[in-house]
Amino acid sequence: MSTFPRISLKPEVTEYLKSVFLNTEVLAAVGHQEAETRFHKLLACLSHPPSYTCVRASTHLASLEEIRHKLGEELKKQVCSSSAEEVSLQILPHPRIPDVLLLPVDGPRPVRQVSSEVVVGAQCGSAVLRGAHVFAPGILASPKHMKAGDVVSVFSDLEGKCTRGATSFQGKRVFVGNGIAEMGRSSLFCTDEPAKGIGVRMVEPLYRSPSFDGVLPNLAFLQNLPSVVVGHVLGPCPGERILDMCAAPGGKTCHIAAVMGDQGEVVALDRIRNKIDRIRQNAQMLHLRSIKAYCFNSTQAVSSDAAHETEGPPFPPESFDRVLLDAPCSGLGQRPNMASTWSLKEICSYQPLQRKLFHAVRFTAPRRCGY
Repeated sequence: MSTFPRISLKPEVTEYLKSVFLNTEVLAAVGHQEAETRFHKLLACLSHPPSYTCVRASTHLASLEEIRHKLGEELKKQVCSSSAEEVSLQILPHPRIPDVLLLPVDGPRPVRQVSSEVVVGAQCGSAVLRGAHVFAPGILASPKHMKAGDVVSVFSDLEGKCTRGATSFQGKRVFVGNGIAEMGRSSLFCTDEPAKGIGVRMVEPLYRSPSFDGVLPNLAFLQNLPSVVVGHVLGPCPGERILDMCAAPGGKTCHIAAVMGDQGEVVALDRIRNKIDRIRQNAQMLHLRSIKAYCFNSTQAVSSDAAHETEGPPFPPESFDRVLLDAPCSGLGQRPNMASTWSLKEICSYQPLQRKLFHAVRFTAPRRCGY
C-alpha cells in the first residue's frame, strides 16, 4: 500500500511559507526543532482530507433533525448498493453550529492495490478522497484492454504530466483507492463525443466518505466548515441588505440568505459571468428568493456618483447593513491538496487585488463589515 506524501510545492514556495511559519514568536515559544516538526506536519495534513465531511443543512426549509433523518435514509441506500463491507454510518449535529451536520471520514484505510491501474487528474483525485466516484472526464490513463466490470486501482497524477489516453503512467502519483470500471477504454478515449458519467465506481476508497451526487440537493449542501462559520459570524438579520463581494459559487451567499430566513436582500457580485449563473442555480435549488446576483468587478462596487434609485452596481456609499468579503486567494489551504505547481510570484499576485477590495469595502457599509 502506498503512503501519502506531504503536499508537493515548488522549493521557493516551501521556503517562503517556512519563513512565515517559523516567525520569532513561534521560535521563542517552542524552539526551532519543534517549529520545524510542526511545519512539516502542517504540509502533511494539507494532503489529506478533513476528519469530517461538513454538510450545511437548509434549516430554512426543514428542521435539522428532519434533514438528519432524511440524509441518513438516503446514505444507507447508497452504502447498501455499493459495498459488501459493513459500514457504520454516523451523522452528527455540530455541538455549536445549529445548521451543520458532520459525517466522520474513515481513513486512511488498509486497501491493497491491484495490478490494473487507472490514472486521474489531481482535481479528480482530490474529489475521490472526499467521497466522490471517478467521472469519465477526470480519467487520463487506463489499461489497454480495460472493460466495464474490471477491478482497478485509481491513482492521482500529482504533477499534471500524464498524457490523456495513455495506457500507463509512472510519473509522480498517489494511490486513492480501488473501484470497478463502469466504462471500457474504448468508451473513454475512442469516441467522437467526450465520455460522460461515472467512469469508475469507487468500492474501496483510501478514505471512506459518502458520495453526495444527487443526494437531497435542496436540503444538504456540502460546504467546508470555515465557510459556514463565516455566515454566522457576519450575523445577518431578517430585513437587512447584505453584500457578498466575491460571491461565486454562492455557498456563503445562500447561507446568508438562509440565516436571514430569506427575508431581506442579499446582493452577490462576481466578475465572471458563468459563475453568476452558478450562484443563481444554487439559489434556485435552495428555494432562496432574496438573492440578486450581478456580474461586476467588486473593486468598483461603490461610487459616490452612483444613483440611489439604481438597483444594480455600482452602489452609493453606505448602501448595505453588512458586507462579506472573501477575497480571492491561492487556495493553498484547501484540503486535500496533494500538489501545487504555482510559483511564489503567482501566489503573491493576489495581494494587490485583496488591498483594492478591502479599500472598496470600507465605503460600502456604515458600521458592520465581515472579512
